[in-house]
Amino acid sequence: MSNVTYDLIVIGSGPGGYVAAIRAAQLGLKTACVESSATLGGTCLNVGCIPSKALLVSSEKFAEAQHGLAVHGVRVGTIALDLNAMMGHKSKVVKDNTSGIEYLFKKNKIDWLKGKGRIVAVGQVAVDGANGSETYATKNILIATGSESMSLAGITVDEKRIVTSTGALELASVPKSMVVIGGGVIGLELGSVWQRLGTKVTVVEFLDRILPGMDGEVSKTMQKILAKQGMEFKLSTKVTSAKVEGNGVAVTLEAAAGGSAEKMQADIVLLAIGRRPYTEGLGLDKVGVKLDERKRVLVGHNFETNVKGIFAIGDVIPGAMLAHKAEDEGVVCAEMMAGQSGHINYDAIPGVVYTWPEAASVGKTEEELKKAGIAYKTGKFPFSANGRARAMAETEGFVKILADATTDRVLGAHIVGADAGTIIAELAMAIEFGASSEDVARTCHAHPTLNEAVKEAALAVDGRPIHI
Repeated sequence: MSNVTYDLIVIGSGPGGYVAAIRAAQLGLKTACVESSATLGGTCLNVGCIPSKALLVSSEKFAEAQHGLAVHGVRVGTIALDLNAMMGHKSKVVKDNTSGIEYLFKKNKIDWLKGKGRIVAVGQVAVDGANGSETYATKNILIATGSESMSLAGITVDEKRIVTSTGALELASVPKSMVVIGGGVIGLELGSVWQRLGTKVTVVEFLDRILPGMDGEVSKTMQKILAKQGMEFKLSTKVTSAKVEGNGVAVTLEAAAGGSAEKMQADIVLLAIGRRPYTEGLGLDKVGVKLDERKRVLVGHNFETNVKGIFAIGDVIPGAMLAHKAEDEGVVCAEMMAGQSGHINYDAIPGVVYTWPEAASVGKTEEELKKAGIAYKTGKFPFSANGRARAMAETEGFVKILADATTDRVLGAHIVGADAGTIIAELAMAIEFGASSEDVARTCHAHPTLNEAVKEAALAVDGRPIHI
């Protein structure tokens, strides 16, 4: 047993964990963070959000050099792909970010306990490291272990031919063909990377549309745009098996409702059907922490579990599996531990698909409002009528705002278009502060900007857009 006692030990150094540790340290709590990997940052910084966005940006530039510069009067010669350099840039981005967290830990006097953490008793965390196991005493424990890729019956992942998002970030060469199992965010983003670099990508989705959690109009529009880029889709279809054969993978499909089998061959299969909370081996059963039927940790308003002194945030608890959600939860959890109040409006947490163009949403979808019986008004404005979008030659997509029919309060916003993930922040703030569509419409927007489409969509809620 270590002779050091902490106010807080965080298990997991992903976005939720490391941010919670930093905020706790800022508030004067003696804090440690347990991490078994060689670098800090968890899935997001090492094999998730950050490296995937690096490859998305790099592949966007490659595609733009091939197809998008001529309209601007820029003529280029032969375009060649240097995949090693692209992967090198990705690796440098990851290293810079993970090293940055290590610096922040030192700056805030947070101890990195290197090893795999498990709860051995209330107020005690064992860390199994390279040199054995040591147990540490702590007043509070925060579970921030994140999530892992979900498996699928009949498919064995080897991260070479049949890969998860982790393997898809490390391919040594551009495959001729790829089958993506799952039409969600991860599948579409990584499918886009390789499609731009020359891979024939086919997305197989069990449901009848891609991006099933987003607004229906966004899903339909994104499918049309991605199909125009060359991506193929097989909807309402399930994969029953995928087996490595020689230098490729034999894939067997059938209709989601059942039916005759269809065979496909692919160089690579990407399994991207979602993620599940990482709660195994943490000792939660030993101390009696309650989980739901999906192995997610159940918590109260202050993120405390049914066991006093044990808390959980991020992907291991119910809700959207988003890094920024975990970060906000980590901050609020630490502040409540320190005796402060905290607040998260889960209707004001945006979600973004970093394809090109991007798709972004915040608040309620039309489907959710209809199901809840909430009367609403819709304002929509196309980027094809926005001056800045025309100048950029990025006119695909729209901004859509949903407002309460009685109060005019903004209930949801959905964007397909260039930089949608950045533009959505304005509407997330509108929802956070309870703004009406008129509030947004009467806010002066700089000209010419893409954000003017937000103002016009807000005006359209009241039937008075200027530029259409």
